[in-house]
Amino acid sequence: MGLTSRSLEYATVLAALVCVGLTVWVWPRLARRGPVAVLGRLGVIAVTQLTIITSFAVAVNTQFDFYGSWGELLGHVDKAPATVTALGKSGVYSTVGAVQGRLVQPAGPQGLDRVKGLPHGPAAQVGRVESVRIIGRRTRAVDPGFVYLPPQYFQKQYHRQRFPVMVTISGYPGGIMNLAQYLQVPQTAQRLLQQNKMQPTVIVMVRPTIAPPRDTECVDVPGGPQAETFFTKDLPEAIKQTYRVGHDPSAWGALGYSSGGTCSLQLAMRNPNVYTSAASLSGDYKIADDLTTGSLFGSGPAGARRRREHDLVWRLKHLPVPNVSVLAASSRQGEKDYADTMKFLHAVKSPMTSAQIILPRGSHHFTTWLREIAPAMQWMSGQLTFPQDITPAPAKHRPGATAHKPASAPAHSPTTQAAGRPRR
Repeated sequence: MGLTSRSLEYATVLAALVCVGLTVWVWPRLARRGPVAVLGRLGVIAVTQLTIITSFAVAVNTQFDFYGSWGELLGHVDKAPATVTALGKSGVYSTVGAVQGRLVQPAGPQGLDRVKGLPHGPAAQVGRVESVRIIGRRTRAVDPGFVYLPPQYFQKQYHRQRFPVMVTISGYPGGIMNLAQYLQVPQTAQRLLQQNKMQPTVIVMVRPTIAPPRDTECVDVPGGPQAETFFTKDLPEAIKQTYRVGHDPSAWGALGYSSGGTCSLQLAMRNPNVYTSAASLSGDYKIADDLTTGSLFGSGPAGARRRREHDLVWRLKHLPVPNVSVLAASSRQGEKDYADTMKFLHAVKSPMTSAQIILPRGSHHFTTWLREIAPAMQWMSGQLTFPQDITPAPAKHRPGATAHKPASAPAHSPTTQAAGRPRR
C-alpha cells in the first residue's frame, strides 16, 4: 500500500472512525475507579488521538506529496544526482555584504547567518553571498533576496567582465532561506565551479510573491500586485544597475521549484526578450485561482483570455513559439505533475528546445529537488551565453589614454548558445 495511495488514506480514516466508535462503546466499562481503569482510559484516548492524527497526516501528504514513498518517510532515499536528457521533436536525443545602488540595498542577515556551507574565506577564492533588498522602481515592491557572486567576480583579470545571471525562485509559501538552506543553491554553485561543470554566474535568489501572504504566481493581477512586471522589468533593472552582469537576454535564465518552477517557465515563455532559458522542478504548466492566490486574472472575457495565456500548453498550440530553452523535472511515481510534464514536453516545438529530468520516484519535497538542483544548474549554465561585452573603462583608460585589454571569458564558458538556439 503506497504512502500516497487513496487506499492508505481511506484505511487510516476508517481506523480513526473505528477507534472513536470503540471509545464510545468501552468508555462506560472504563468508568470504574482503580489504576487499571485509569490506564485503560488513557490508553483509549492515546490510540484514538494517534489514529486521528495519522489519518490527517496521510490525507495532507496525499494531497501535497511531501513524501512520495515509505522509503522517503523513513529516510531511505537515493541521493545520487539526477540525469538531464535532451529532447527533440521525435523524442530523446543525443555573507552578507554592503551593496552600492539605489535599487538594491544591503539588508540584515535575513537568516543567512544560520545557513551552513556558505563560502567562507577571501571572496576572490570562494566567492560571496550577499543579503539584500530589491526595490521595484515600477511596482514599488520590496523583495528580500540573496545574491551569490562567484570568485571570478572579485578577481583582477575579470574586474571589467560581465557575468551571466541565474534567477532562482523558491516555492510558495517558502522564502529565500529555503533556497540557501534546503535547496543549497550557493553551495551547489560553488561545488560545480570547483569541478569546472559550471561557468561563473551571478545567482539571484528570491521568493515568488511580492505581496505576502498572497500567492501572486508571478502574475500581473488586474488592480493588484504586478508580479510579472517586477520579475521582468524591476528585478533585471536593479541587478544590472548594481552588479556587473550581462545586459543581453541570452545571459539571463530563471530556475525554481514548485511555484518557483511555474514562475520560471511563465517568465521565459511570456518574456523571451528578458529570459531565454528556464528550469522548473515540480512546477505547474498553467495557473489557476485558489484560496492563497485570490482572483489573479479578473472576470469577464478579458479575465478568461489572461487565464488562457498563462496555460503554457495552450500557448504552444495557439501563439508564436518563443526562442527559449526549457527544462522540466518530475517523477514517474510520487509526483502528481508527471502526466502534465510529459504533455508539456511533447508540445514543445521549434525554435524552442527542451530537456527533462525524470526520476523513477520522488515527491514534492526537498529530498527530490536536492537530486535535481545540481544537474539543473549545470544544464542552465550551458544555455547561458557568457557576456562578451565589458564594463566601461575608467577615465584613465578612455580615448586618449592607454588602451585597456578586455578580460577574456573563462576557458570553460560557452561562447555560443546551446544547439538548437542561435546566439543573440
